Amino acid sequence: MKAIRILFNNIGDAFKSVFRNFSLSLSSISCITITLILVAVSIILSENVNKFTDDIEKDVTIVVYIEKGTSENDIEAMQAEIEKLSNIDSITFMSKEEIRKDMANDSEGIGNILGEYDEETNPLLDEYLVKVIDTEKIGTTASEIKEMENVNTIKYGEGMVEELVKIFDVVKKITVIIVIGLIVVTAFLISNTIKITINNRKRQIEIMRLVGASNSYIKLPFFFEGVILGFLGSIIPIFLACYGYIFLYQKLNGILFTEVITLVNPDNILYHLSVILILIGVIVGAFGSYLSVRRHLKI
Repeated sequence: MKAIRILFNNIGDAFKSVFRNFSLSLSSISCITITLILVAVSIILSENVNKFTDDIEKDVTIVVYIEKGTSENDIEAMQAEIEKLSNIDSITFMSKEEIRKDMANDSEGIGNILGEYDEETNPLLDEYLVKVIDTEKIGTTASEIKEMENVNTIKYGEGMVEELVKIFDVVKKITVIIVIGLIVVTAFLISNTIKITINNRKRQIEIMRLVGASNSYIKLPFFFEGVILGFLGSIIPIFLACYGYIFLYQKLNGILFTEVITLVNPDNILYHLSVILILIGVIVGAFGSYLSVRRHLKI
């Protein structure tokens, strides 16, 4: 009971200190708010970049054209052989007749040309549409399929796909580095801001030590003060990020520039973003406050 009472007393002292030193507290909160807004923007950008790259990678397909005149048994045997490969996610068979009808529906001009052919005279080739698990290994998988019997040609955007995968990988790493960098900057700025706050209250701390207060008793209010400042500093970034992203999503109908690039649904990101921002604010605020007391005042 005594420990709980001391805990609540320290939390109460922390709240009083925040309002008693309002100008310095406001400075700390403003620092946290500005940096967390940047963190929120970076996280939202990172999530959308990841979604875009994942969507592109899911659409990457190896088109396997089958030799003309291949029997149905050999076509089925080819499918079984492809399915044995380790990097195969899915495989779909498209007959030349299905392809002819799809092409005719897509374009009236092509439809008129292909309309002259029937199932027997159709010049197109049967094909398999193969999706892979790991796009980084798509070249190896394509080479393995190409060595199989009854394979005419293979198309998957050779060269371009590998380059896109490399670019997407670099973009993902850069966004992660930016988010981590902003969190570190936030911790540094908060630590320095709270250091100024503590330096202005040296006399208060000295008096507490003279009356016999232990180091932990002196540190705890500052620790909770950092938690409070971090929480308060996260409120505005959460509000701006949530309402700003919802507004942008609705304004653009979830599409950026083209239907190929779709934005992450707000329901799938904003709750987690809010939790992350609160945790970053609270943890960084508490940690920055703790370091300032420990290192700069040498309690």
